[in-house]
Amino acid sequence: MLTEPTADALQAIFERQSIRSYGPRRIDWPTIRSLLAAAVQAPSAMHREPWRFVVIQDRARLARLSERARLLFADEAHRDLLDRGGHALDVFTKPGFDIFYGAGTLIVVGALESSPFAVADCWLAAENLMLAAHHAGLGTCVIGTAVAALNEADVKTEIGIPDLFTAVAPIIVGVAEGLPEPKRRREPIVLAWL
Repeated sequence: MLTEPTADALQAIFERQSIRSYGPRRIDWPTIRSLLAAAVQAPSAMHREPWRFVVIQDRARLARLSERARLLFADEAHRDLLDRGGHALDVFTKPGFDIFYGAGTLIVVGALESSPFAVADCWLAAENLMLAAHHAGLGTCVIGTAVAALNEADVKTEIGIPDLFTAVAPIIVGVAEGLPEPKRRREPIVLAWL
């Protein structure tokens, strides 16, 4: 028999938003540990639990990584995305734009293996982490534009992570400085119901 989801779980799912403005307060280690503990409760194909985590709170390192990722994203390889607009992507062409929006904590969910399900498992852990952060009163946002920089060999060396690590879901975490207007989601699109 299935049990009904708790009000807290549904509330977190429906209220969580991507936050793009953060206050200066740094997230403490006990809070980060609790977010990681929630992340690893995610389902995992064949119980492999491939996820590994990188936590970056050093402001200078975050600034260097932001600039590196911004430049990579703004180069010709992503010009078609920048030209489409719709998400103010032209900010990536502006020197000094902080892709981490002032957040003092970046948690990177990634894997050390390349199993067919490792990436999916990492995304499941990422969602758990974001829901737990919302429940704790913190804001989060996936920063997909940081993936390319995080997967460069020299960046891995600087951070001190193994070459085999593949960054999947970089998530900023912090105290939100104002909340965006809630965005309405489309109704589920069912392609078949047999």
